[in-house]
Amino acid sequence: MHRRLHALAGVVWLDPRAVRPVGVEGPARRVVGWEALREEHPGTPPVEQPGRWSPVWTAAVAVALARLLAVSGGKRMAVPDGPVAEAFRKAIDILLPPGPPTREVVLAGPGLPAAITDIALVPQHPQTGEVWPTGARAVVPLAADVWMHLASHDDRRLVPAASGMPAGVRRDDPPPLLPWRPFRPDWEMFVSTLARLPEVRQPWLRATTR
Repeated sequence: MHRRLHALAGVVWLDPRAVRPVGVEGPARRVVGWEALREEHPGTPPVEQPGRWSPVWTAAVAVALARLLAVSGGKRMAVPDGPVAEAFRKAIDILLPPGPPTREVVLAGPGLPAAITDIALVPQHPQTGEVWPTGARAVVPLAADVWMHLASHDDRRLVPAASGMPAGVRRDDPPPLLPWRPFRPDWEMFVSTLARLPEVRQPWLRATTR
């Protein structure tokens, strides 16, 4: 069997067409419920030492970006401000035609207000693969560890700082890690995911990614 592995600095993504689940001996692992998930799995920070973007983030956002593009129908999408915009908006602006947005992307999931929207960006359960149920017209799953961080840190920006702390100011807690450069989803992961989606056969989408 042909197996395709996408390895990104220690992060390995398996092509779903090349793997299958198998049973294991021993007691069944406890499945964490959605509400407890936010407590037990607060999320993966986007920046690692010494200022590099986490490969978990660049890969997960690339996969979700491909699915967002597929469900957009080629129409401009409005993305909420904050880390969600920092992760997705620049790529969306490049890949979709200019003009006012006609569709809306909303972060939906455990702990957030229920909202009926055009496109919902929802967590995918890390144990079961289940996606958060929502009444949105289109649902785009995002790796839970990345989604949890976005949902819990909606007041922080994911952009490099222009300057540090003011001179003479001291603080007891360590400052948050800041990236060296703007965020960029992994392009190879994006193209690979898009190639497996049925929407890729649509002429507008093929033209967008050339």
